[in-house]
Amino acid sequence: MTPEKLQSIAFKWIETFNNKELEKLLALYDDDAIHYSPKLKTHQPETNGFVTGKNALRNWWQDAFDRLPSLNYKLTSVTANGDRVFMEYTRLVANEEPMPIAEVLDIREDKIISSRVYHG
Repeated sequence: MTPEKLQSIAFKWIETFNNKELEKLLALYDDDAIHYSPKLKTHQPETNGFVTGKNALRNWWQDAFDRLPSLNYKLTSVTANGDRVFMEYTRLVANEEPMPIAEVLDIREDKIISSRVYHG
């Protein structure tokens, strides 16, 4: 996959997340995608930070959108090659300090098959 195609997926990811277009966001993922986030580990410790599949992703993000209506990501950098995108963005939530985030998206056949979030 070309770096431009990979970057377009990352830009679409940020756009749909910030617009809280949950079904469009989920359409970017493979049905069996795996997602890791330190926030998941904190809010749902039984997951050890991992969820698998679109239904689990839907539940996780809907909960985040409901709990944090002002949640927004400001993209600062995108690097793409091979089958991977590395995004850096700032997590913005009202009444919270901005948080720098890095996220890796592994992509196969135009779908995200795994994503990993790193804080700090």
